[in-house]
Amino acid sequence: MAETNQIDEGFYSRQLYVLGHEAMRRMGRADVLIAGMRGLGVEIAKNVILSGVKSVTIQDEGQAVWTDLSSQFFLKESHLGQNRATCSLQQLSALNPHVCVSALTKPLDENLLLNFQVVVLTDSSLDDQKRFGNLCHSHGIKFIVADTKGLCGHLFCDFGDEFEVLDKDGEMPTSAIIESISRGNPGVVTCLDDQSHGFSDGTKVVFSEVQGMTELNSISPVEIKVLGQHSFSISDTSAFSEYKRGGVVTEVKQPCIVKFKPLSEALLDHQLLIRNDFVRHKTLHLAFQALHSFVKEKQRLPHHWSKSDAEVLLDKVRELNTVAQLEELDEAAVRTLSYTAQGDLAPINAFIGSLAAQEVIKACSRKFMPLQQWFYFDALECLPEEENQLEDFAPEHGRYDGQIAVFGSAFQEKLERQKYFLVGAGAIGCELLKNFALIGLGAGEEGHITVTDMDFIERSNLNRQFLFRSQDIGKPKSEIAARAVQEMNPRMKITAHQNRLDPDSEGVYDYNFFRGLDGVASALDNVEARVYLDGRCVQYQKPLLDGGTQGNQGHTLVVVPHLTESYGQDTSSSNNAIPLCTLKNFPYRIEHTLQWARDQFEGLFKQTPENVNLFLRDAGFVERTLGVGDAEALEVLGGVWSSIADMKAGGQRPATWEDCISWARCKLQTLYNNDIRQLLHSFPPEQITSNGLPFWSGSKRCPHPLTFDPNNTTHMEYVVAAANLYAHIYGINGTRDWASIRRILEIVHVPSFTPKSSVKIHVTDKEMEEEKEKGCDDAEKARLEEVKGKLASPSLKSSAMQMYPIDFEKDDDSNFHMDYIVAASNLRAENYDIPAADRHQSKRIAGRIIPAIATTTSAVAGLMCLELYKLVQGHKKISSYRTAYFYMANQYFVLSHPSQAQKFKVAGKTYTQWDDFLVEGRRYGQQEMTLGDLIQYIKEKYSLTISILFYGPATLYKGQEERLNLSVSDVVKMVTKKDIPPHKKMLEFIPTFDEDEDCELDPPIRYLL
Repeated sequence: MAETNQIDEGFYSRQLYVLGHEAMRRMGRADVLIAGMRGLGVEIAKNVILSGVKSVTIQDEGQAVWTDLSSQFFLKESHLGQNRATCSLQQLSALNPHVCVSALTKPLDENLLLNFQVVVLTDSSLDDQKRFGNLCHSHGIKFIVADTKGLCGHLFCDFGDEFEVLDKDGEMPTSAIIESISRGNPGVVTCLDDQSHGFSDGTKVVFSEVQGMTELNSISPVEIKVLGQHSFSISDTSAFSEYKRGGVVTEVKQPCIVKFKPLSEALLDHQLLIRNDFVRHKTLHLAFQALHSFVKEKQRLPHHWSKSDAEVLLDKVRELNTVAQLEELDEAAVRTLSYTAQGDLAPINAFIGSLAAQEVIKACSRKFMPLQQWFYFDALECLPEEENQLEDFAPEHGRYDGQIAVFGSAFQEKLERQKYFLVGAGAIGCELLKNFALIGLGAGEEGHITVTDMDFIERSNLNRQFLFRSQDIGKPKSEIAARAVQEMNPRMKITAHQNRLDPDSEGVYDYNFFRGLDGVASALDNVEARVYLDGRCVQYQKPLLDGGTQGNQGHTLVVVPHLTESYGQDTSSSNNAIPLCTLKNFPYRIEHTLQWARDQFEGLFKQTPENVNLFLRDAGFVERTLGVGDAEALEVLGGVWSSIADMKAGGQRPATWEDCISWARCKLQTLYNNDIRQLLHSFPPEQITSNGLPFWSGSKRCPHPLTFDPNNTTHMEYVVAAANLYAHIYGINGTRDWASIRRILEIVHVPSFTPKSSVKIHVTDKEMEEEKEKGCDDAEKARLEEVKGKLASPSLKSSAMQMYPIDFEKDDDSNFHMDYIVAASNLRAENYDIPAADRHQSKRIAGRIIPAIATTTSAVAGLMCLELYKLVQGHKKISSYRTAYFYMANQYFVLSHPSQAQKFKVAGKTYTQWDDFLVEGRRYGQQEMTLGDLIQYIKEKYSLTISILFYGPATLYKGQEERLNLSVSDVVKMVTKKDIPPHKKMLEFIPTFDEDEDCELDPPIRYLL
């Protein structure tokens, strides 16, 4: 990224939510050297370039060989014998137009390193690591070493004697709403009990908006001592004024200093091992040193699966341990490292390379806690569970030699025969496809990859979806991604679809499609789609790989039929939803005002126009709407009539651009003045509750009405955006010309308003529900009848015109959508004295944007593909598989075994969710089973008596004898009142059995048509 204060927010939008503008600016001043352009080096370079540093210099003296093609995704067979750095330069340069990328082919020297702020070594000797590490440490250059050998890898970081970390975790500062503050020494602050305050001992905080004890609003950050989930103590408040109400307490993040040792010293310090509770990782610390010694002595790596070389390496580790004095050595791990050291695996490089790139980002941005100082990782469980499964490991002078060195040629052939379905070609999908191409998944004569993604490429995708370039914007993601990986590996057999995976696409992804798969990989960005895909995998007994990211957080899950539990149902609770009354009348956070603004947008510019169009084309719309209840019908039908009728008739349909400006001005008056005045009329500022407490206290912030001011930027932004959006839904042309809009505003008539005592304002959602259950009063029913009569007028329908609903699009800055959201939200925030949010923050919250960064995505894909190795080999032990969660901001990693499939009993027999009763519907010749035949078949084969049978929400059978002689498919058609789609080859029924009526879960009956 060029050294400038201007940041390309379109390109870096998702990453900005992870790092922030200031950290990005610091990165834009950093020059980085990455030495070594094998698979690991290019992975680091890719992610560092995408992150947006000033410049990246790639260095490599070596020439491309066959084993490089196993993991170096920018090398082709035509590059063999040429310099790796120069061959990679063009592709790396194309990743990010804001980063200067150059290549060096000469050896590293001390003078060269002094030109960089960060130096990364890969594929280097221990002597070079020590020599250059000492140089960098003494000159304040951040120094990183990364290395992978076979299924093992490690990282080392040295950021100098004193490295200042400005933000340890990248999380938003914690804040809480105050309920009370005592006068005393110390003063005790009590927060609202709707949730824990989230502070810890020693946190420094500031106060704002405190009424009464206003001295707190102006004091410097104070240190707290936690007393409980909802309270903490601060400094002496005995001399302060008496606390009245209100106030917010907010964490102030404090920088910290981290000290590092140079590599030559850190080699001897086993306390610098991250995750040093793992015996294997301590052993690997010695084993990698021994491996360097082996290479220096023999000028080669250990031979593939050579027992004699493994014993030599193990002797060297034992010798090192006479100094290290480890209580226990994992000798098997040392032997396996020796056996597989010549291996070069794309998934391992993806994971270690992503972690190394993240450390570069930390070094440049001074954000997040850096690694201190060693990190070791292995995936030795990827090897066959039985040693006698190992076969031929000799190189074939082919692109998979680096992988064959670890797993053998027979396994490679099995990988190439796989048929996999990838759902999603976004950030994780691109990284998975890269790995699929490198490992050869589905690249054989019998293999195939199907990828589907309904989305098209946007500019904001380019920062982390590295298969796409600027010329691809607007094109289907799946097609471009498929084309890109076929260039990486011309043997790839891949088909790209643009289908959403849901019930509507089951005609494409049907019984035959799923039965022909070996497995499924999920690269989805929402839980609902994951749950649906998981259900399909369970139904067809297919393994599922799943991964997800949010900023620096990543997780992976492997689902193995008959072994692990599945992804499962959506357990996300609606408890986090904002109460309607909070949104409607009592907001106290910017999130509330932004959600309110988003709801306003959807209601005014999308739902109402859609309802109008339905009314115009659907004769049954009014009657159907009346069926949802009088209150909701009045709101919907009233909105339809108002939108169709012109202003002279009392409606709101505009005829001119001037009418749209008038509407926007009056809407501003209604929302930010009249409605607030009505609320304060119902609940005056000094209102006392029945308990004798102030009504406006705690989370209830007392609002104040706003007076329109054409010189106020936010007021004008609201009018301009609202008028243009309103004009759009009626097909009227608008303008951004503020001067002309101001002239029109001067003649707009704004009706006067007087608060009414009869208006009922609900304080809780419960009150709202109770009121809704009562239904409309007589006046509202009369109003509903009046609206029905007006809508029944033939002349109204004949004169009405189609409207143009607006779908919210957050990333187009020219469409007024975010203009409206930001202005609408910040005006409401001003009503309630809530600090406003800038456009960037507003877009993240209102647009429900998931923060994203390339490093996390690449790491997740690497871990998923390690599990893929195990699935393809057919690992049977649950201990062989790993579920992962990690947080790259502070190097927090949890790798655990997946949970076993839950067991349950039916009539004394044990089942899991993977079990079913599979029935062929045409068992008896060519004639389909009757429902009676099906019930009898289950009785005879499984000794179970069906008492109730469900098909989805429909009851297929509950003792109705007249249905027993009908074919199963005829009963399905009868109860659903629909034909069975031609693509449906299998129906799933949920039974209840007489033998076990109390069982909450019964195996489904899967019925083949």
